[in-house]
Amino acid sequence: MDLQERMDAAVDAALGSRIVGCVVLLRQAGVEVYARAAGWADREFGEAMRRDGVFRLASCTKPIVAAAVLRMVDLGMIGLDDPVTRFLPAFAPRSPDGSVAPILIRQLLSHSSGLTYGGGGNYARGLAGPSISLDENMRRLAAEPLLFAPGMGWEYGMSTDVLGAVIAAVNGSDVAAAVAHYVTGPLGMVDTLFGISDVARLVHPYADGRPPRRMREPEAVGEAGEETVFSYARIFDKTAPQSGGAGMAGTADDLMRLMEALRGDFLSAGLREAAFGNQIGDLPRRDKDAGKRFGFLGAVTVDPARAGTAMPAGAVDWGGAWGHNWVIDRASETSLVVCTNTAFEGCNGPFRDEVVSAVFG
Repeated sequence: MDLQERMDAAVDAALGSRIVGCVVLLRQAGVEVYARAAGWADREFGEAMRRDGVFRLASCTKPIVAAAVLRMVDLGMIGLDDPVTRFLPAFAPRSPDGSVAPILIRQLLSHSSGLTYGGGGNYARGLAGPSISLDENMRRLAAEPLLFAPGMGWEYGMSTDVLGAVIAAVNGSDVAAAVAHYVTGPLGMVDTLFGISDVARLVHPYADGRPPRRMREPEAVGEAGEETVFSYARIFDKTAPQSGGAGMAGTADDLMRLMEALRGDFLSAGLREAAFGNQIGDLPRRDKDAGKRFGFLGAVTVDPARAGTAMPAGAVDWGGAWGHNWVIDRASETSLVVCTNTAFEGCNGPFRDEVVSAVFG
């Protein structure tokens, strides 16, 4: 089969049974070689998926905020080795031994800060949580102990939310204005907001099942004891803190603009190499992350065989819990964006691997 046939086969195999709807975009050497909107934006109301559908982005917000940070690094406004307290003086969570060590900007970008999504604190984690100010959210987060001392481990979590607060402080604005000024505005990502650009294009989310079930408000998804709580109404709540880690909505085309810009010359050459490289050395990661390290934007594949992926070494990928994934492979000049309305299948289920295999296999 050729590329078009492989991609169509991967999408068709998942539609209906595992994925309700999706938009899949692929560019190679700057040229669009595949684009498809398939399935339902709202299955129960018979609304077909459209290419300009607006998705809640979850952690696909993270590379947007990271790009804003890195652009500000290029402009000399932020240093990778600056402590976060330079910008947020009160943000000084304690390590497990009770000491306070500075968290560096580079540790927030690489998720080696010690911040997690765990803990018992009543802070907003992006997908759900209390409607409080960003300052109050940072105060509550800082009161939680770190999982490990900064730089001594790797764990996914609230690091990018803190980066959102940093860029807001440096810009003298809220997070939205900072992101718009440094990333979404210059790149023409007109539909990517801490809110909804066009409610008529907003897709409805679904949770894993055979077939997927329509999400309620709120909805807990996942294995018992490890559920993630999703609030699909949160995107309309203007009193919720703007989550740099999970709070935006946007389109697949907007995400593709970001991927191509990051692959291109949006950042200076040296910073671009750092962003796409291993920034955590040999720090241990989760068993399911075997064969991958982490940079400033996402996971870096270093051993495709151990990772069980068709992605080549050097490719960078990540996703978003509402049901998305993306890949940038600079060596082959490839950018892949997959947006679905099905959590978690579209983010880290077999569908992700099937599409990746269709592209790189």
